[in-house]
Amino acid sequence: MLELFGEFIGTFILILLGNGVVANVNLDKTHSNGAGWIVITFGWGMAVFVAVLATADLSGAHLNPAVTFGLAFSGLFEWAKVAPFIIAQMLGAMFGATCVYLFFQNHFKITTTAGTKKACFCTAPAIRDFKNNFFSELIGTFVLVLAVLMIALPQLEYESLGSAKVGMGSLGALPVALVVFAIGLSLGGTTGYAINPARDFAPRIVHTLLRFKNKDDNDWGYAWIPVIGPIIGAGLAALVYLFINSLA
Repeated sequence: MLELFGEFIGTFILILLGNGVVANVNLDKTHSNGAGWIVITFGWGMAVFVAVLATADLSGAHLNPAVTFGLAFSGLFEWAKVAPFIIAQMLGAMFGATCVYLFFQNHFKITTTAGTKKACFCTAPAIRDFKNNFFSELIGTFVLVLAVLMIALPQLEYESLGSAKVGMGSLGALPVALVVFAIGLSLGGTTGYAINPARDFAPRIVHTLLRFKNKDDNDWGYAWIPVIGPIIGAGLAALVYLFINSLA
């Protein structure tokens, strides 16, 4: 239960701060309205840093179903624990997205652009091209998960195979945050770089359930891309990781 709580609270922090910076930049009459893409990407990187730092010793700080799958595909995490971890991540993300709405509710009320409000919950493609959008999410997540696996590698000798705490140690918080920052700067402009099914799918559910004025369509026709793309990207990263280990 402590491990699952770690995933819940870690993903909550991730979405609270990550979607929070999107709301802070995009919603009307905040002090940082219009601050731009650099602030959003840096804010997301710092959200990862805080969330991993806070929960690494509880659960390994996966905070992302793609990371959990990547570790399982690599043989570093028990498949029996995958579903409970993902459920905890999804619930944490939903709670985080709800808190972002409550925190910024006065700004949601005065913002009239529906798409701007939805962006505070979930991602959308800059150019709607499902093949390219899928490829973007796959490649972005491939980079993330491969980096996570290689960063986690030095500590694996101290962890029993299949331990729930195989993942990010607290010393991995800054490297992973910088990886997410780099992905956002270099690859994030096509889809908004979900690279995390919980980051997109769970807040999209919250957006669907909430009732407020000037609300955009939930775009469930697109929602499979930031879920399936990252999972396949994680699988490919695991294959590369295993290949590297086979050569060592």
